[in-house]
Amino acid sequence: MAIRPPLQKALSPCILEVERKFHSLAVRHLTQNGGIPPFQSLRSLPLQTIRDTYYDKSNLLSSSGAWIRRRNGIWEAKIRKGGDFTNSRFEELNRVSDIAACVENITGIQAHEKEDFGLGIMADFVTTRETWIADEEFRIVRDNMDFGHEVGEVELQRVLDGEASEEEKMGEMERMDARIGEFMRRYGWAFRKGRPVGKLTAYFEMMGQKRS
Repeated sequence: MAIRPPLQKALSPCILEVERKFHSLAVRHLTQNGGIPPFQSLRSLPLQTIRDTYYDKSNLLSSSGAWIRRRNGIWEAKIRKGGDFTNSRFEELNRVSDIAACVENITGIQAHEKEDFGLGIMADFVTTRETWIADEEFRIVRDNMDFGHEVGEVELQRVLDGEASEEEKMGEMERMDARIGEFMRRYGWAFRKGRPVGKLTAYFEMMGQKRS
């Protein structure tokens, strides 16, 4: 009888996200023909209400560039791959097993999702999100948090094969960031000048907490 080779565990697809924050929209209503040049296309998505609960353990995750959250009850992880708090590059994890492995790798904690991976809550808030898809692929979002803060982002997302190397990931994110920068310069009329403040930073400032 022929011997079958052992089954290999399929690697999770690699989800890359690159985003640039902006202070706020410079126009009251974002429309395709709201400025010069106009967007090639603009599609509005349904309004969303998002409940985000962020978890950490003695700041070990955030200080390592990892953010673990439960968004509307679904676990997600974002692993920083470069950039800064305004121009960010992340790899996203959606599988619970991948998130557990990430937590264990950074904190040494082995715990199930039902135990919140052994982590504690560090932030919890609700966001009302407006979203547009511009030029068929650029996602523009405007977030209003329930603690009175507003911030926007322009995002691009790519899905690579799970076997993609770190060099391939970094190269793709460089290209994505350059394209977002070009997009925001071209449609500068849509984005208000000023230093954007991320939602977590604003949350901790509101709570009177200091984080590194």
